[in-house]
Formats: sequence, structure tokens, C-alpha cells
Amino acid sequence: MPENKSKISWSVGAALVIANMVGTGVFTSLGFQLVDIQNTWSILGLWTLGGILALIGAFCYAEIGSAIRKSGGEYVFLSELYHPLLGYLAGWISLTVGFAAPIALAAMALGAYLENVLEIPSQVLAIGVILIIALVHSFNLSVSSQFQSFATWFKVILILFLIGAGLWVSSSNSAFDFSSSWSGEILKPSFAIAFVYVTYSYTGWNAAAYIIEEIDRPRINLPKALVRGTLIVTVLYVLLHVVFLRHGELEVLKGQLDVGHVFATNVFGSEGAVIINLLIAFFLISSISAMTWVGPRVSQAMGKDFSLYKFLNRQNKNQIPVLAIWFQAGIALTYVLTGTFESVLLYCGFILQIAALLTVSGVFVLRRRKRKENYFRTPLYPLLPIVFALLSLWVLAYLLIQQPAESLIGLLILGIGALTYFLNPKIK
Repeated sequence: MPENKSKISWSVGAALVIANMVGTGVFTSLGFQLVDIQNTWSILGLWTLGGILALIGAFCYAEIGSAIRKSGGEYVFLSELYHPLLGYLAGWISLTVGFAAPIALAAMALGAYLENVLEIPSQVLAIGVILIIALVHSFNLSVSSQFQSFATWFKVILILFLIGAGLWVSSSNSAFDFSSSWSGEILKPSFAIAFVYVTYSYTGWNAAAYIIEEIDRPRINLPKALVRGTLIVTVLYVLLHVVFLRHGELEVLKGQLDVGHVFATNVFGSEGAVIINLLIAFFLISSISAMTWVGPRVSQAMGKDFSLYKFLNRQNKNQIPVLAIWFQAGIALTYVLTGTFESVLLYCGFILQIAALLTVSGVFVLRRRKRKENYFRTPLYPLLPIVFALLSLWVLAYLLIQQPAESLIGLLILGIGALTYFLNPKIK
């Protein structure tokens, strides 16, 4: 069957996955992880395990998406697989956390990197970039899509350049520790908490599932987009952390938000680091742009179904959901003004892991229904979804025990969402 030129191919879908995955976490998480987890095998194991978890999720989402074939991601999937309340909560998560919080985190990270170059407070920079990107996306979709296509490949090229430079340039200071201490570290509660940073960094592997109706032959192209995009990012992430550890002293990296700045200073010198900081800032801008593009489409889907969010479904003459874009930007600004990077990341990671766990577990529901149509099937069923569920429950349990404040904030957000469901009549 010839490809429908009016729809998205698997390669464009994979580019969207890469654009949404490759973002803030890879340039910010290592410093927080090294506070408690310092063995190199442990760190690289975390990032490899994160890639495996994302890959399992990609397979499962591909099965669910190719069977249901409706855009909207978890909002649609959970509604059809379980109950409209769970679908609503997934939409509520996307509305309040799923895209707005990552936008805020990327903006905070951008502020930290640019503060090394410009004499402007990081919070001011974060606020400014959110407003500017929301403005750009409010006018013309073709401009947004062209910029996103360019920015995606820029991200990949920048990471490849940093990896190449990190492997080529000799190192005088290294945080490498290949001792046997990893066997004790992986049993610590802090290992599970460090894994939250990793799972957050891999969020976005499900991006193509939000636009299934725009993908040509989803049974074939959706799994290709999700799986291949996820594999590429996993390899890049692991190699990037190899060079970060190779070119940074442990005491300097520990607790550091802008680990890329430490790496760049050691590899390129102070003047070269200025250029790298600017490139990473542009990298983060492209991440904010990708989420500003995709997120409002989920909000728009909720606006079609629920009267409280009806305003989010309004479009301008170019069929762009402008109000949804600015609503999302407003929530992101709230996170920037009220939370720290670490706290926002932890409760964001907690909530997103719950949504992913419920969706991946939906594969079991789908199989029990024995649908007759031809759709993609997750390999090694039921092993892969079981592994995903166990790892997710492990992370969530340790978050509740070790980070109760952030976990309770996440549960409070879900509770408010459940309350609005019963107060919010569905449009018939």
C-alpha cells in the first residue's frame, strides 16, 4: 500500500519522539544523582535501565495505539481501556503537569545555563523564553513545524559533537569509579530516587501516540516511530554520561544543575564553554517548543469533551489552539515562580509514572478483549508489561517513602483532578 503523503511517516514520528525525549533531564540530572550514587557502573546502569523501561513502554503504547487509533494519548487510551474517570485524570495530568512542568523545568535549566553567559537572573530568562515561544506558536503552524524539524536534528548533532569531543579530548580530572561499590549502591533507596531523574529524562518516548490519527498506516509506522526514536535516544544518553563523568571531578559535579557547563569548561576552556552554554540553551529552547506544540493538542481534545475546558478548543483562523497554548504557558510560569527545579521534577516524575503504569497495564485489558482487527502486538508478552509494572511500582514506592512531600503534592494534583471530573459535565 503506498504511503499517504498527507499523513506523517514513521521517520517524522521518530523525529517527534526524539524532539520530545531529548531535553532537560540529560543536561541536569547527573549532578543530583551523584549526591548519593557515585559508582560509574551504577550511573550508566541507571541510564541503560531507563532506556529499557522507555523501550518497553514504547512497545506497549504502539500496541494500544495501533488498536485504538485515536489521537490524544493516555486521555483516550485510559478512557477506552478502563473508565472515563481514568482517561479524564490522564488528560488532567497532561493539562496541569505533563507538558507544563517539563516546559518549566527546561526554562529553569535554560536560565541556569544562560546565567553563566548573560548578567540576567535565571528566573527572568526562564519566564522570558516561555512567553516568547508561546507567542511564536500562536501564529503559524508551518513556522512551528519547520523550526521543530530543524531543532530536532540540531539536538542530535549537538549531542554527537559533545560525545565526540568528550571521547577525543584527554581528561585530567575524572569522576570515573569502576570499583565494585555498585553492588551496594543499587540496593540503596537513593538508587530508586535517582532513577526518577532518569525516567523523567526519558519522558517523551510516547510522543507519537498523541497524534496517531495523523500517522500513515499506524499499525506499521507507530511502533517504528516509537521504538526507533527511543533506541536512538538511549544510545545518545548513555554515551553522553560517559563523557560527562570522564571530564568532571566528583565534588564539582555533585548537586550541580548545569553539568553541561562543567563539562564544557573542562573540555573547551572558559571561552569555548560560553559557546557551548549558548548551544545548550538553544537545545532547551527546541525542547520547550516541542512541548508547546504537542501539549495544547491534548488540552484541545479535553475541550471538545468537557464544558469546563471548552475554551481550550477555540482556534484562530490558522486552526491553532491559541487559548490552549497560553493556558499551558500560564501553568508553566506558575511552576517557575513557585517551585525549585528538584521539587518540580520529583512530583512531575511521580505523576507521569502513574499515568504510564496504568497505560502500559492496559495491554492486559486489550488482550482480554480479543479484538479481531489487525494491530501491532507487543513482543515477549506478558513479560515486558510485567517488567514495566514492577519497575514503576518500585520507583513509586520509594518516592512515597523517601520523598513524601513531593509525592503528596502529586497525589493532591490527582485528587483535585478527580474532584473536577464530578463537577465538570461532559459535552454531549
